[in-house]
Amino acid sequence: MADIIFRTVEEKDIPDLYNLMLQYIVDFYKKPKPEEGELKNLIQHLLEHPDSGIQFVAEKGGQLLGFATLYFTFSTLQVKRAAILNDLFITESARGEKAGEQLFKKCLSYIREKNFAYMTWETGKENFAAQGLYNKMGGKQSDWLVYEIE
Repeated sequence: MADIIFRTVEEKDIPDLYNLMLQYIVDFYKKPKPEEGELKNLIQHLLEHPDSGIQFVAEKGGQLLGFATLYFTFSTLQVKRAAILNDLFITESARGEKAGEQLFKKCLSYIREKNFAYMTWETGKENFAAQGLYNKMGGKQSDWLVYEIE
């Protein structure tokens, strides 16, 4: 892990990050492949509008191994900004090198340095590997129930 770099996304990362995000969406979560332009526009939007969110990558030898995405919102109850860790993904070949743990720590350091109220995230009920990581990192299941509608 010593030669893995954890940093914010840069313009030059868009092609490789796009491919990583496709692996995450299509291969890992088995969702339909998004339009290339739409996904690249999302990455570009975060680069151009840092007030809406930020992405971090894990890089080794010039190759991206994983990424994490934080989207920003607000906590009315705490009258501060809050972050949603929407994505945390490490390529299968890089798992076991603690890159996911380090990306999580990078996100946590960021929100603490910026004095955010908290960081929330969700994971699949069957994603026991992720749950193990989040428990190890000190995460606690929320008292709040998550709802969604399409």
